[in-house]
Amino acid sequence: MHSSAAPASRTDSATATLREQILRGEATAGELMAESAVAHRLGVSRVPVREALFTLEREGLVEFSGTGRAYVKDLTSQDFEELFVVRLALEPLAAKLATPFLSQNPSRLLDNLAATRRARSVREVTRLDLEFHELILAASGNARLLKLWRSMRGQLELWLSRLHHSHQMQTRKTQRETLEAHEAILACFQTQSPSDCERLMRQHIFGWREWLPTPPSAS
Repeated sequence: MHSSAAPASRTDSATATLREQILRGEATAGELMAESAVAHRLGVSRVPVREALFTLEREGLVEFSGTGRAYVKDLTSQDFEELFVVRLALEPLAAKLATPFLSQNPSRLLDNLAATRRARSVREVTRLDLEFHELILAASGNARLLKLWRSMRGQLELWLSRLHHSHQMQTRKTQRETLEAHEAILACFQTQSPSDCERLMRQHIFGWREWLPTPPSAS
């Protein structure tokens, strides 16, 4: 029992560490993630590092070259357009489906807003922003919608983290705008129809697209 749990634990730890380094910008876009070097830095063997890199590839944070080398994903404007299109397809529908449940059970969204008010960094606001949207997807009751959204969450967080990393002085502004938008969405769930909530979420996603320019090149 212990022999199988230990490698899994080391893999999970390596995955969490590398994910955080990528999202914090400590591992930059296009950077080579050589198994041996990463294993040495983390103090583990190459096996958990290899498994961690495969997991991060599935999350969209790492990509492999034709020769099998792993690199930190360098998101392009085309990547952003694709993320926008998928969000626009998934999230308004999820909001419509989630309205009956959230109109009566808003506690998790309220907790998220309270945490967002307490946030002290753009990184934390970013995480809570995506959590708010994931809670709505979960409340829709449609497991396939949620699974599709979660498949791109890593890249959404990476994009937002890189953008915000270049605008650290805007923490308060980002926090205020996020709260205002999410409070309006919550109020819609509590007082308006499913179609109204679908419409508001569509407007919100369009606003997200306009608000987010292409982040600066990592170089």
